[in-house]
Amino acid sequence: MRVCVIGTGYVGLVTGTCLAHIGHHVICVDNNEEKVKLMKSGQSPIFEPGLSELMSSASASGNLEFTADLAAGVAHGEILFIAVGTPPLPTGESDTRYVEAVARGIGAHLDGDYKVLVNKSTVPIGSGDWVRRIVLDGLAERQKPESSEGATGEEVVAKTVAQFDVVSNPEFLREGCAIFDTFNPDRIVLGSNSQRAMDMMIQLYGPIVDRSFAENPSLPPVPVVITDISSAEMIKYAANAFLATKISFINEVANICDRVGADVTQVAKGIGLDSRIGDKFLQAGIGWGGSCFPKDVSALVHTADDYGYEAHLLKAAVAVNEHQRLIAIEKLQQVLKILKGKTVGLLGLTFKPDTDDLRDAPSLNLIENLNRLGAKVKAYDPIVSQTGMRHGLSGVLVETDPERLADSCDALVLVTDWEQFRNLDYEKMAKLMNHPVMIDGRNFLDKKVLEAAGFQYVGIGR
Repeated sequence: MRVCVIGTGYVGLVTGTCLAHIGHHVICVDNNEEKVKLMKSGQSPIFEPGLSELMSSASASGNLEFTADLAAGVAHGEILFIAVGTPPLPTGESDTRYVEAVARGIGAHLDGDYKVLVNKSTVPIGSGDWVRRIVLDGLAERQKPESSEGATGEEVVAKTVAQFDVVSNPEFLREGCAIFDTFNPDRIVLGSNSQRAMDMMIQLYGPIVDRSFAENPSLPPVPVVITDISSAEMIKYAANAFLATKISFINEVANICDRVGADVTQVAKGIGLDSRIGDKFLQAGIGWGGSCFPKDVSALVHTADDYGYEAHLLKAAVAVNEHQRLIAIEKLQQVLKILKGKTVGLLGLTFKPDTDDLRDAPSLNLIENLNRLGAKVKAYDPIVSQTGMRHGLSGVLVETDPERLADSCDALVLVTDWEQFRNLDYEKMAKLMNHPVMIDGRNFLDKKVLEAAGFQYVGIGR
């Protein structure tokens, strides 16, 4: 099938590349010409394991192209994915201006062929009808010079051959394993009231549904949830809000464990074996961050407020998370007492491993608060340190290796649970430090190994 993906951020680029890999002819559109030039040269603008290799093979086969020409993309695609960003506004609601601009642009370039417009961006509930209206407005703008002065979008489209339907198809990709998630999804959610659009989307995802590209092709077909647009949009928000709440719950349990002498890792194992609870997202630490959980929970809270309902549980989950980001500071103060004049090293900067994403990362809160308390802050991150991608970081000295990080530090804080952090030369690092203290902000390291290397080990809820 012919596919156009508009927006080559994290979701758009992964979606377009994977669809090209399974055999569709994909054109990815981005209005940043320098970015397009970079992708045409075979380089990925984001770090995601396996993505660059998949881009290269799909481009070499002729299935994947990049352009800054929206008109060319719209003309090419039978299915048009809108995959631009919807960052949070200060109020907590989503900034949908990029979605609006793309929808209006699509309307300005629609031709006589039937199109399926797919909302892949995380958009406020009810955006399906809104996107349709914006597309029609764009179409009306194009028709006005002819004979439609004063006509509405619906009236204009009735007089033209342009036909389209809108589908909500939320993404559930995890940064760091997005390629795996695309080919091995738990479910595919499709929201629309058009059977024609549904049939095309099922055809598009056929090779993924039947697990032709799955790690285990013998598994049953991927469940496809077909629903109305608003329910599909709510599924995305509800899923992320639940996972964020689950993390906040175990963090609150961890804080109680600290006070009563229990070990949250054992508690999590004990409750995680309950099939009604499950063991995923029960890792206590210094809180959740990234581009999805904070934005989506805030957006759902804002939506509830808009409709006269106060989302008490979601607001509590956010409050617990905000407090949890200060736990590492509290533990540093318990061990070092006064932080003014001390040097603290952060192991990891990104909000999770196997990504270069620093959006709403707990490390940023730590840097800000340590600076406020008069501490010198250093950091080492496998991606940020090696690529030189500083993302506007300030108040922190980014070191090039773990030993340089440890040198003259009074304490280290493990912020990101990168797998390579398990096997660092901690004995050597301890000898380089003023005070070999490790605050394990993810309960990730082996306490016995650290203590044998000479560290004073402090976990979360342990």
